[in-house]
Amino acid sequence: MRHEYRPPQRRSRLTRRGRLALFLGTLLAIGAVLLIPLLRGDEEPAKPRQLMIPEGWRASQVYAAIDRELKLPPGSAKAAVASAGLALPAEAKGNPEGYLFPATYPVTPQTTPGALLAYMVRTANEKLATRAVAEGGKAHGMTPYQTTTLASIIEAEADSRADMGKVARVVHNRLAKSMPLQMDSTLNYALNRSTLDTKLSDTRIDSPFNSYERQGLPPTPIDSPGLEAMTAAVAPTPGDWLFFVTVKPGDTRFSTTYEEHKKHVADFNRLREQAGSRAARGAAAPGK
Repeated sequence: MRHEYRPPQRRSRLTRRGRLALFLGTLLAIGAVLLIPLLRGDEEPAKPRQLMIPEGWRASQVYAAIDRELKLPPGSAKAAVASAGLALPAEAKGNPEGYLFPATYPVTPQTTPGALLAYMVRTANEKLATRAVAEGGKAHGMTPYQTTTLASIIEAEADSRADMGKVARVVHNRLAKSMPLQMDSTLNYALNRSTLDTKLSDTRIDSPFNSYERQGLPPTPIDSPGLEAMTAAVAPTPGDWLFFVTVKPGDTRFSTTYEEHKKHVADFNRLREQAGSRAARGAAAPGK
């Protein structure tokens, strides 16, 4: 075993200057120790992950995505709404549906569901406050919440961004004529589903989201609309259309009369039947 020579210890009383020098020297030593981890390459902060929220997602889908990304038990993000201090309009009554803005958000190990939800709501408010959206909404006599609600229908119903302005015009024209909106997307929201198949019985459900029986906008947004849908809501394409149907992807037909609309719906049903027959034949064919 190795022994080191140590001189005899002497007790001495430090002067004021000596105590100050010792104190400063200790601080410098501590500072150096604290800086060492920061200077190491392997201790650099991890690069944030990216959480993408697509246009048209409902709040329930956003909650589930947050829980998965943050590796939290299901229901954690939804439970965080009550304590997140979200900057929602009074009309929302604490419900962030429509205000979880679709975008790509950075996520780190320190991210909490409440902070992420608050970030999304702030982003939605910023988009609603842009000059085009805010002034357009006022011109149509709509509050920001009504703009969001209308935009959420456009987001759900339009087959493409190019169709958003025309879909918006149909909604505005129906509202102006006190016609029920008759949007299948609101029924899907009420029934917590997503389908193209709407039955007559669906149009008779007792729900504030049944736009077949109730006039006006639904009580809340039905999804998270993007900026394009918000813009279309306040700047609809000029036209007198009252009906539309997407006959097939890329082929949405707008009409001013119900008779014309019925012909387009017949084309839609015919194509659906043909597709169903082809699918049935394919399922019955033996595999290779």
